[in-house]
Amino acid sequence: MPKILLVEDDPNLGMLLQEYLNAKGYDTDLATDGNQGWQRFVDHAYDLCLFDVMLPKKDGFSLAKEVRMSGRDVPIIFLTAKSMKEDTIQGFRIGADDYMTKPFSMEELLLRIQAILRRYHKTDEAQQPATYQIGSFSFDFAHQLLTRDGTDVKLTSKEAALLKLFAQNKNQPLSRSFALKLIWGDDSYFNARSMDVYITKLRKYLKEDESVQIVNLHGEGFKLMA
Repeated sequence: MPKILLVEDDPNLGMLLQEYLNAKGYDTDLATDGNQGWQRFVDHAYDLCLFDVMLPKKDGFSLAKEVRMSGRDVPIIFLTAKSMKEDTIQGFRIGADDYMTKPFSMEELLLRIQAILRRYHKTDEAQQPATYQIGSFSFDFAHQLLTRDGTDVKLTSKEAALLKLFAQNKNQPLSRSFALKLIWGDDSYFNARSMDVYITKLRKYLKEDESVQIVNLHGEGFKLMA
């Protein structure tokens, strides 16, 4: 059953959409503000996101930017009462897959969801790179190999998962909490200490190329510079 994240602050519309999508075979989670939506996204894996633009605490555009920075390739549809061309353009620049202006037909929304999911399922395999280039290093995630100048380093599964997340967000901030919840399952103190150990190991592997660094971002997380 495809899983959808719906973030809508109108309680009546939110519940109506959730019930409708559930009835159509989509496991739909409802959040009522941007912060709650981001927490749901971090905690669960979704096949598609439906974001209202005008949300309390964090607007839909800001939420979508964080989703795109997470490294997860999830389609996003914006729902909004606005019909200004500038808002539509901004939505697509952020990386929206579609944009619907309220009021809209639920049947039309369902058809658009179905079309987007079909397209993503067809292209998902092709969109995953076989290797990631990190400075002078080549990183093969499938085989957990980090290669430079013909020398291979075999990574552990945790090291590989963490390096993949850094590679997907190269030169972009990576939230400490997001990385912990995605790879370790939660952001507890002990998992945070464990992640610090793995980051130290990755820095040791990458130090052969001085142009590659994993830098700390105070109060935010990390950034892989390459």
